[in-house]
Amino acid sequence: MAIRVYNTTHNQKEDFIPLVEGRVGMYCCGPTTYNYIHLGNARPLVVFDTIRRYLLWRGFEVTYVQNFTDIDDKIIKRGVQENLSAAQIAAKYIAAYFEDAQALRVLPADVHPKVTEHIEDIVVMIQEIIDNGHAYVVDGDVYFDVTSFPQYGKLSGRALEDMQAGARVEVGDVKRNPWDFALWKAAKPNEPAWESPWGMGRPGWHIECSAMSCKYLGKEFDIHGGGADLIFPHHENEIAQSQAANSGGFARYWLHNGFITVNDEKMSKSLGNFFLLRDILEKFSGDIVRFYLLSTHYRSPIDFSDDKLLMAQKSLERIRNSYYLLQESEKRAVEAPAALTETIAIAKAAFVEAMDDDFNTALAVAAVFDFCHELNAYLQDNVQPSTTDIKDAKQLFADFDSVLGMILPQEQSNSGLAEDLLQLILEIRTMARGKKDWATSDFIRDGLKNVGIVLEDTPQGVRWKKA
Repeated sequence: MAIRVYNTTHNQKEDFIPLVEGRVGMYCCGPTTYNYIHLGNARPLVVFDTIRRYLLWRGFEVTYVQNFTDIDDKIIKRGVQENLSAAQIAAKYIAAYFEDAQALRVLPADVHPKVTEHIEDIVVMIQEIIDNGHAYVVDGDVYFDVTSFPQYGKLSGRALEDMQAGARVEVGDVKRNPWDFALWKAAKPNEPAWESPWGMGRPGWHIECSAMSCKYLGKEFDIHGGGADLIFPHHENEIAQSQAANSGGFARYWLHNGFITVNDEKMSKSLGNFFLLRDILEKFSGDIVRFYLLSTHYRSPIDFSDDKLLMAQKSLERIRNSYYLLQESEKRAVEAPAALTETIAIAKAAFVEAMDDDFNTALAVAAVFDFCHELNAYLQDNVQPSTTDIKDAKQLFADFDSVLGMILPQEQSNSGLAEDLLQLILEIRTMARGKKDWATSDFIRDGLKNVGIVLEDTPQGVRWKKA
């Protein structure tokens, strides 16, 4: 069975056929780094981390890119409030992001690009858009001319004549049309700015993701993900400017997760009903939060409450109790004919079928519960279970865990995966040092030290050892 994904572009499920057989390029919009992430930010982190995990488990080679927007009006404003520079604010909350992501067992992306490190790429792309007749310059600002792009509105299903300027799209008298959006903003006093052909300034919000995704994944790639709130204007504008610069192409499959609600009302800062993830983590472990987020299909809304998290906690405990019972039974296992072969095959097939169907983690979790029920009955009926059954059942739990990321306690997770993750973290640190990003380098070093890994920088490269 082919993997099916719900493509927002066409509002239907489609067979997933990557551009290059066996390889997948994924881009997911990351946070604007002016505050700690909230639960609404955490959902796409967990959702697309799980999709990435599943594709890896299915044997695909995945390149996963997740950005940081580290220059923005909100970052500048927060810097004034905290008496810090925009760069210091961004560094502070990027470090906090990695702490929170680790608690959720979100694997680091292959690349975590920052806007401020890609100004040159952004300027080049803006110039291409201008040269292709899709943008215009006014007093040092550069605006995308929406009327020059007939396909505008295809992703969101909006007709151009019915549109109003969306969130974060500034409306000004200098623009030809109210829905035109900024690609480059002329410098303002006492704000960070960079050189460009149009004068000192900084990028608009939307162009950042276009430039960084194209840099690391190419002008056309497989999956672009994010929350449903980004469909318009952010993702709609990404498509327009990317295709305008590259004369076609861009992301082939657009995947969007649903909203989190509180008492059936959308969680949002404007309503004051959003919850910082680290506040939730003071009450519940990251594994429980992850289980809660994956117990509902990613496109469906999910309602938040402590009661929902308590239910998730009890459900996860039931699964882990089955695993602990399996471990205990291993002590009395004997060489005997396998009796669980068919049960394990059925459970694995149900799990794969669920995940193949637009990454339906809710049904995948149900398959895990069904297996636990069968396993408990088997272990209760067999004082001396088969060593083959025990081995195969443990492997199935490991498979479930490698995809969902929270089935087993962290100390039970695959040690080989931990080794691979450490090497990945060290590569990210090496990249940071090469760019003289000492804040990120030191954060990784200190973070690893806190979990018992000591780094030593030598002329031959970095070495590590357990404390």
